[in-house]
Amino acid sequence: MFWNPKIECMPKEDLKALQYRQLKQLVNNLYSFNQFYHDRMRAQNVHPDDITCLEDISKLPFMYKQDLRDNYPTNMFTVPNKEIVRYHVSSGTTGKPTLVGYTRNDLDYWTEALARSLTSIGIGPEDTLQVSYGYGLFTGGLGLHYGAEKVGATVLPTGVGGTERQIELIQDLGVTAIACTPSYLIHLGDTARKMGVDIQRDTKLRKAILGAEPWSESMRQHIESSMGVKAYDIYGTSEQAGPMFTECEERKGIHIAGDIMYVEIIDPETGESLGPGQKGEMVVTMLKKEAMPMIRYRIRDLTTLMDDDCECGRTSPRISRITGRTDDMLIIRGINVFPSQIEYTLLQIPEVGDQYMIHVSREGALDNMVIQVEIKPEAFSDKVEDMVRLRARIESDLKKYLNIAVTVELKAPGELPRFEGKAKRVIDTRMI
Repeated sequence: MFWNPKIECMPKEDLKALQYRQLKQLVNNLYSFNQFYHDRMRAQNVHPDDITCLEDISKLPFMYKQDLRDNYPTNMFTVPNKEIVRYHVSSGTTGKPTLVGYTRNDLDYWTEALARSLTSIGIGPEDTLQVSYGYGLFTGGLGLHYGAEKVGATVLPTGVGGTERQIELIQDLGVTAIACTPSYLIHLGDTARKMGVDIQRDTKLRKAILGAEPWSESMRQHIESSMGVKAYDIYGTSEQAGPMFTECEERKGIHIAGDIMYVEIIDPETGESLGPGQKGEMVVTMLKKEAMPMIRYRIRDLTTLMDDDCECGRTSPRISRITGRTDDMLIIRGINVFPSQIEYTLLQIPEVGDQYMIHVSREGALDNMVIQVEIKPEAFSDKVEDMVRLRARIESDLKKYLNIAVTVELKAPGELPRFEGKAKRVIDTRMI
């Protein structure tokens, strides 16, 4: 079943020709009317006239997360503010977040991509999709919501939390599909069993769209065997728009809508292009974005590009499961968290010293983060109430900037380990 067969089944050479036309127009417009891209291309000694084929995209300069931080909040936007119809915000590496703006057309392209993706896994008018991603500044909830409505599915916008109530709604409303993080789905299954509910026997839930955090094939097998649902991977970042692309029913790679996004794989050390099947860093160019175009954005995710034919009949390029990142970003309960962001926040607190440790674990099905913080000698107190108030203030500040709750453990001066050379600040035991 296809949502847009003309595009999804377009011959590969025709798709490449379309991508080239879109790229050429995008480069011309940005070089002519956007100071950031004009200066970046001039510095790279490249002109729009140098782009004579799709492969010439490698001549264009890369774009980095730092560019978004340096131009916060709206200096990267290429349309007047009156054309912005929505903002989304994600965590940045310091106290400043990454801000993404959308025009009406941007939202339409995002919804179109999700309509294709949801159709490819059999979601349609007969389905009720429970969206258990976060709503609000996070892109996950609203993205899946509008995509599901586009294909005619009924949407149940539960958001995150209230797990027992969510299980009751799955039963009462005949929910057939759920979109959430894999860890939350496992938690939901565990809670259901404690309630005496067998997901496979007592509900109509049969499909799960899982993303926003790392998960493995073994986790997929565990979910499917324990809950009786078929689990599909979904991919997307706020810089692209949000979650956009999924596996199809074949589950042999994530299909990318080639008329919306162009994907390259590069060697993360040299920046050289890699061929199909070679693992490297994904670089994306958003061919249709209006509010905040992205050309050769280094997304830091590691994957491979697949160019063999998929048995589903779609000719779109595919990427394999994301296997890691080239930076130090952590994904905690679907939220991007950088150690440098934690450090930035801690350094704003006068009582905190310069030593800290980040411990990430998985308790049951949910991620847990504990931050151990050394207190300066002059601020350390034997009075329990003073330390309780300080810990609460640090936890509050961290939640404000990280958008998630963390546990803080206060340590006496000199209590945390010191390291010769590069300090080891993060201990992540989730994949051990």
